[in-house]
Amino acid sequence: MTEKRPAAAGKITWKGAVRHFRTITRHKWLVMKGCFAVGLYRQGLFHDLSKYSPEEFFIGAAYYQGNRSPNNAEREAVGYSSAWLHHKGRNKHHYEYWFDYDAKGKHDVDSALVAIKMPGRFVVEMFMDRIAASKVYRGSEYSDSDALRYFKSGAKNDILIHPETAALLSELLEMLAEKGEKQTFAYIRNNLVRRRTVRKR
Repeated sequence: MTEKRPAAAGKITWKGAVRHFRTITRHKWLVMKGCFAVGLYRQGLFHDLSKYSPEEFFIGAAYYQGNRSPNNAEREAVGYSSAWLHHKGRNKHHYEYWFDYDAKGKHDVDSALVAIKMPGRFVVEMFMDRIAASKVYRGSEYSDSDALRYFKSGAKNDILIHPETAALLSELLEMLAEKGEKQTFAYIRNNLVRRRTVRKR
């Protein structure tokens, strides 16, 4: 697929703004649809609202790509993504939100930050987020194994994700790839949400 870069990366245009708005709104709609299907209504409604804030929206419009996150383009241009730093600190469905200093006070290079286990409901929202992102960026080429493939490709770099969080996410992505949305969503709804397991895991 040919990469769709804006004519002048870093410069906001009406076309970029409209296309970015459509992309993030479609993404939000897909996540909301998935969350509603399993009974996580509040999370479906409030998912990714910070993307419409000036701190995130203007950057997204300026670095609009069409087939990948504009955050990646911003990183390539300036060395980091200010939109992502703003986003991950306000959205609990990202495992990067769940970092903290080691409670034992070991603040050396190797143990300054530790991963905190995510509440199950946010893992489910992260699962829906990854499905939606795959659908948006893969378009007609989307398959139920895309989100799992993307997760596995980056797993070796995800050193600050709690092992139990990674295990639950992997379990759901594997189920999606093997059994499809209908059965996976039913499993989440009946075994995680209705039994309130997502609040305990």
